[in-house]
Amino acid sequence: MRHEATAVDRLPAVAFTDAATAAGNAPSILNTQPWLWRVHPERLDLFATRSRQLTAGDPQGRQLMLSCGAALHHARIALAADGWSAHVARLPEANDPDLLATLVMHDRTPVTMEALRLAHAIRIRHTDRRPVSERSIPEAGLRAIAAAACAEGSLHILSSDNVADLGSAAGRAATMEAGDPQIAAELTYWTGRARLSGAGLPDSVLPEHPTQTTVPSRDFGRPGTLPVGAGHDRAAVYALLFGDGDGPQDWLRAGEALSAAWLTATTIGVSVVPLCGVVEVAATWHTLRHLLAGLGHPYLALRLGIADPEQHGPPPRTPRLAVTQVIDTSAVPSDQL
Repeated sequence: MRHEATAVDRLPAVAFTDAATAAGNAPSILNTQPWLWRVHPERLDLFATRSRQLTAGDPQGRQLMLSCGAALHHARIALAADGWSAHVARLPEANDPDLLATLVMHDRTPVTMEALRLAHAIRIRHTDRRPVSERSIPEAGLRAIAAAACAEGSLHILSSDNVADLGSAAGRAATMEAGDPQIAAELTYWTGRARLSGAGLPDSVLPEHPTQTTVPSRDFGRPGTLPVGAGHDRAAVYALLFGDGDGPQDWLRAGEALSAAWLTATTIGVSVVPLCGVVEVAATWHTLRHLLAGLGHPYLALRLGIADPEQHGPPPRTPRLAVTQVIDTSAVPSDQL
């Protein structure tokens, strides 16, 4: 039986299913969880779920691919923590753009402490939209986060002058999105009571009033119930995920870099908040590209900081879809699960 199996004799399909389950904890745009895992006896396939794409706010699918890339990296970490190395083929079928990745077991591998730390971070990672504390992130911590991201993609830490430009761009993007009725309707759906059960953002994770931040965060159109103190995020650090190209595979890899940076940040007590709106508006996307000064194409802005201890712990975690909605094991014989 499955519960009696040791790590050595566990079948690949079991490890794949567990990895896909862990990947369900990955961050996603508005907590849409736009992925589907299909487990086979010898491989694990990751598909995009277009029915959970934000067609108004993310028509190109950039944020969808970032979300799925984060889930892919989570699955890779879960496999590594289970003692498996896997070969990953990204966008393996040109005639099936929704097949984002295929993972095939390569070999058993020793479990490292780093893999175990990151796997633990998967279980406790969360998004805290409240202002961070006045404590600065230690330089060693910033280097560790940047190194983790750069192992999968590229991360650029912004200077104070660039942060001011990012703040202006984010404010402009928020104004433009607030005036778009289709984007407003999407936000209302994914944050309202009619949202898909197990997905979206409940009131409990949305600030009760606008936060005092250097760079404006997304305006959800209404207050939540998450208590917010009087702090200001003056000690926050802002960064841009970026890369050489601006296509689906680039976005997928950027999502893996996001996961790597976020999980590493979680292990050292650093809070991460993705700032998507400034990337979703074409005019402000070009502003971000200018901030990169020729380094590449921007994919996502991030706020990094030490959580404020006066906030009395992390906010509630966002809900998750039922396993049957995001994992399909129908191709696996029952005696292999």
